Amino acid sequence: MVESNTVQIEGVADQAQAALGQFVVEMQERLGKDLTSVTVVGSATGPDFQAGVSDVNTVLVLTRVERSHLDTISGMAKGLRKRHMALPLLMTPQYIERSRDVFGVELLDFQLSGKTVLGENPFSALTFERSDVRLQCERELKAMLIRLRQGYIASAGNGRMLRDVLVSSGKTLLPYLRAMIWLNQGDRVSSIQGTLDQAGERFEVETATLETLIQWRNTKVKVQNEALIAGFDATYGVILKLADWVDSHEG
Repeated sequence: MVESNTVQIEGVADQAQAALGQFVVEMQERLGKDLTSVTVVGSATGPDFQAGVSDVNTVLVLTRVERSHLDTISGMAKGLRKRHMALPLLMTPQYIERSRDVFGVELLDFQLSGKTVLGENPFSALTFERSDVRLQCERELKAMLIRLRQGYIASAGNGRMLRDVLVSSGKTLLPYLRAMIWLNQGDRVSSIQGTLDQAGERFEVETATLETLIQWRNTKVKVQNEALIAGFDATYGVILKLADWVDSHEG
């Protein structure tokens, strides 16, 4: 059961607070005593939030997760999307504790920038094995290389498809950069630009292309074929170098 019914939305982007407050009240009403906490994660707790563009992402911690809970939130999905509220992640305390070895990258991100607006913060006291985080980074970076190859082949000259592949890679890469900075004993920041600056310095990679991918995602501009090819080559090279670094890093 939530120990306090007071919603504490300080630290969440001003433009997101009204929708978030309504969302939390609805969750309390519909999930009742099964709801133990609500934590905002992602851009809504940092400088990269863009009103009308960015979604507000949340993690709901429940005492148990049943199909009835899924049905409840499924029935709200359309209304949530209209308010730029992403469908929440549902977890239990046991799931979080037992997932530290396989989802360390994501949980580290939640620990870094998550803002608990109802109940107790479920991530603040978590600890992680460096070897687990290193292995997850290596696995994902090498999988990203495969997805880039396959995406390039599948695009078959379709610029929009290749653009989507590259934008997805740039977005996916950010939490892994922060995790690698953590592995490298660095003080992480939640902002996109700060993360790219740190990664460029620590791992000696050129991050200008990654900045471009973020711009493509936010502006939805049409990209010329030459720029897409150059973007693919640069992105592939950066991820390959990062994969080599984490592969040789002692966990």
